[in-house]
Order: sequence, then C-alpha cells, then structure tokens
Amino acid sequence: MSREPRGDGTPDDVTTTYDLTTADVTTHGATPGAAGYRPEGLDDAFADPAEPAAPDAALPALGLVGWLRWAWRQLTSMRVALLLLVGLAVAAVPGTMFPQRPQDPAGVAAYLVEHPSSGPWLDRLGFFDVYASVWFSAVYLLLFVSLVGCIVPRTRVHAAALRGRPPRTPRRFGRFPAQGAGTASGTPQEVAGRVAAVLRRRRLGVPGFRVDVHDEGAGTWSVSAERGYLRETGNLVFHLALLGLLVSVATGQMLHYRGQAIVVQGTGFANVQAAYDTFERGTGFDPADLVPFTMRLDDFEARFDPQTLQSRDFTAYVTVTEPGGEPTARTIKVNHPIVAGGAKVYLQGNGYAPALTVRDAAGEVAFSGAVPFLPQDDVYTSRGVVKVPDVSGDQPQVGLVGFLLPTAVEPAEGLWRSVDPQPGDPLLVLSVWAGNLGLDTGVPQNVYRLDESRMEQVVDDDGQVVTLYVRPGETVELPDGLGTLTFDDLPRFVALDLRHDPSLAWLLVFSVLAVGGLTASLFAPRRRLWVRAAPGQGPGAPTTVVTAAGLARGDDVGLQPELDRVLADVLDAPPTAGDPDPAGTGTTGPDGPQEART
Repeated sequence: MSREPRGDGTPDDVTTTYDLTTADVTTHGATPGAAGYRPEGLDDAFADPAEPAAPDAALPALGLVGWLRWAWRQLTSMRVALLLLVGLAVAAVPGTMFPQRPQDPAGVAAYLVEHPSSGPWLDRLGFFDVYASVWFSAVYLLLFVSLVGCIVPRTRVHAAALRGRPPRTPRRFGRFPAQGAGTASGTPQEVAGRVAAVLRRRRLGVPGFRVDVHDEGAGTWSVSAERGYLRETGNLVFHLALLGLLVSVATGQMLHYRGQAIVVQGTGFANVQAAYDTFERGTGFDPADLVPFTMRLDDFEARFDPQTLQSRDFTAYVTVTEPGGEPTARTIKVNHPIVAGGAKVYLQGNGYAPALTVRDAAGEVAFSGAVPFLPQDDVYTSRGVVKVPDVSGDQPQVGLVGFLLPTAVEPAEGLWRSVDPQPGDPLLVLSVWAGNLGLDTGVPQNVYRLDESRMEQVVDDDGQVVTLYVRPGETVELPDGLGTLTFDDLPRFVALDLRHDPSLAWLLVFSVLAVGGLTASLFAPRRRLWVRAAPGQGPGAPTTVVTAAGLARGDDVGLQPELDRVLADVLDAPPTAGDPDPAGTGTTGPDGPQEART
C-alpha cells in the first residue's frame, strides 16, 4: 500500500493498493470524479475501459489516386519483388521445354507439324519465343520497377543515417547484453577523448566506429559509437547489383549475335551473315553492323593419346585480317578463344572434309569441293552427304550418302570400321542415289541430310545396293553411267562459334558486386557501444569512473570482446565483468535498452 501526493490532479486522500499475485488494483477514497483514474504503468489489457469506445467513423472512399498509391506501395514492397523474381524463374521454364524460334526455327516447324492441334495455340501464346513474349516481358518489367521503387527510398534513408550521429548514451546500462566498468586516470573529458580515439582506430583493415562525444554536465562525459552500416550498405549493393543484372541481361538479349560456321583447311571465312551456317541475333542488332573481318584456316593440329585414343589437344592456326589492318597469325584452342571484330571466336569442333570431284555422264565437272563429314564416335567415323545438282541436260541429279573411315579395317567381309582417329588409311564408303534433290522447291534443306522423297537408291542387276569404296587419289565409276567420282584429298575442317555480347563484362561486374554485397549483409556485425566517464565520488576516489555497455543487432558473440578491448586500452586495470548498473532499472525501447523514465 502507498500513499503519496499525485502530480496529475488525483486527490491526496486516494490510496491505491497493488495486489501483485492477482494483478488487481483497488482505489480507496476516490471521488466519483476520479472514476477515470488509472494507476501509472498499468497495462490496459488488465482493466476495463473507462468509457465505451466511440463507433468507427465512416471511412472515405479511396478513389482512383488512393488505389493507385496503394497499388504502388504493394508493387514496391520487398515481398512482391521476391514473388516477381520467383515468377520470372517460372516464366522462363517453357523456354527450356519447347524449341525457340530464334535458336531453332527448324525445330519449331517440326513441332508444329507433329502437333497440329496444340502447336498453333502454343505459338499464339508465345511459347516458341518465350523471352520476347508479352507475358515474360511484363513480369520482367514489373520486377525491374519493383526493385527500383524498393531500393531508391531505402537508399535515401540509409544515406541520411550515414550522415547522422550515433544514438545518445542511455542513462543506465543495466540490461544491455555487453557491459564493463573500471577506473581510469585523467579527467572525464580526457578519458572520453582517449575512448573516442580507440573507437575510431582501424583494426585488421576494418573501419572504426562513428563516434560522438557528449558533455552530459556535472563533469560527466559520454561517448556513443556505432558501426556496421556496411551491413545495410551490402544489402543495398546486392539489390542494386541484381537490378544491374536485369538491365545487363536485357541489353545482351537485344544487342547480341551468335553464329556457327564450318571452315575447311586452306579456305577462308568472311564475317557476313550469309557466311554463317546458323545465325541468331537480338532484336536490337542489325546484321549490317557486323565488323567485316576475314579469317583463313591455315592448318589444324589434333593430338590423341596413342593408347586410349582420347583427345589431348586441338589447335587451329588461322590468319585474321581486321578492317584496315594487316593479316595477323592467331591460334585458337579449346576454351581459349580469340577476339576478332568484337566477337569471341571459339573452337567448337573439328573433323574431316574430303575433297571430291564428280563428273556427270557427259564428262563435265558437276561438283568439285570439300564436303564436311561429321564425326559420329571417338575414332572419327564420320557421316556425310554429297549433293550433285548441276548435271548436264536431262540427266538425273546425284546424291552420295555414306561414311568416311580415317583408318579403315575390314574385320569381316563387307564390314568396315575405323580403328584410329588419325588418317592412317582413309576410306570413303558411299551409296548412290539418283533423281531430284528437291533443291529448287524453295524449302530449306539440311546440308547433312538427303531428301529421299524424290530420289531412288541405285541397285545392281541382282537388286543389291551399290556401294562405292574410294581412297584418296582414286577415281571410281558411278553406276548406271551417272559419271565418275574422284577422291582428291583429305583436308580437315573446324567448327567455329562466334559470339558477340556487349553485356558480358557488366554481368561479371554486377555478379561480383552481388556476391560481395550479400556477403557483407550476412556477416558484417552491426554494433553500438556507449562509454560514460564520470568523476569519482568521495575522498580518495579514483580520478574517473568508467562504465560501458554494448548492443548488437541479433546474436553477436564478438560484442563483449569488442567492448573489453576498448576498455582495456583506457582503463588502469582490466575491466570488471560485473553489472555497472546493479539496480537494473533500465527498460527496453525501440532502439534497444534505454534509460528508465521517472
């Protein structure tokens, strides 16, 4: 029970009794006019309201502007940004499930033929060009806007916090997780100055604290210090880097190009769209902007393990001529591209390209050139097609389909295979087709496949398929008087992959920034330290009494050692681990434990 004059207008004869076991409160001697009195500190959850709550007033309608503000706040929240990021990943899944028209137009055409009912609908919905579709672009742009709207306000707040001062020193330190106390020689102002110098000092390359020294009066000085803004800075850098990645990816998709070309040894390549076997580009790239450099394959060297026949090294020796420059000898290896005309040139593959000459029945040269045969296994058993459309008169066109065996052996009669990828005993094994190759139908054809719909395979009098066996330097007669075939030489070819993407350097920069920012946001500690230096009391008292406390965001095992290190540099004796505020009158505020209010 307590009786004391009240400073809030309550009569002095009012006595308030606190029953701590039941949390009941009884007020004795109160007049009817004091019915609304509440004991100070009593939580309203344990008492009935003095007056009934007024009914809620009718809220005005939001209106168009209000709804737009609400939608903007929702869009720029971090929760929506994360949902959009997940949605973007989900929206990209169809791009891996269905052929994409910019990369594989033939695959899209084949899918439409094989799925006549669902294919057109998928095409209308953009599933064959996912990354340029309206719905994918909408998610992408919404994510971009959400990140901008989320990051900009946080950046302004963080910049203001960096310019601000550390929080003032609380009055009592009793409930802080890290505490220390001791005595120091010198006046409180001098001790506070030494503490500030210690806190500002860099340690192991880590920036020191932001420090504020304050005169509290009566000879007492306090130091408040804070560090760990790197945590929020790293978080903002991570999100800004994510925004940069989005911009870089979009820029790369618009301005990139990529093409593949096969170059035979002794021949050249010009960087024009018509010279590519396959070519795809971004919507913002004009093929007329291709840098017109040329490249010639001078030689190709392949090394294999003699025991296991596994590949050891591939080297292409080329001569590159940039516009207005002199021819330059360059070397391309696997995973070691060269840069020409702003594009990286990769060595993607290699093989053999037999040089053949086909004469028609009239003895005229109908075809002459090197034909790439694509390797099918580790010993370079290669498959290829030779199309001979330019025959004289009404003669049927000729197609030759078969295999090149670099080192041929015949383990059984009529059964041939290669036993080594190097050209030890090259042999061409071909079947002959005659008819119409279909090259004048206007429908694109795969150069490595023969359209047999208008062709007939040539057979002998017994109905057996005619097979030709030709070695370098040999000439054989084609069946049915179709002409002759000469195997002139066996040069190598290389498959080159040319890529130009101006965003790659920026992708690397933003990726490194994202990793660095995320690391800082996860591991940089946020700490606040306060030190109070007060004059000693009583005769024989030490010059200055020092008390200190620390607070961290979350669990921080390094907080107490940090505080002890600071105190050890200024105290006359090691700091004590006792509670510098034994009364324990501190309370907890929005920024952590604060002084008790009286």
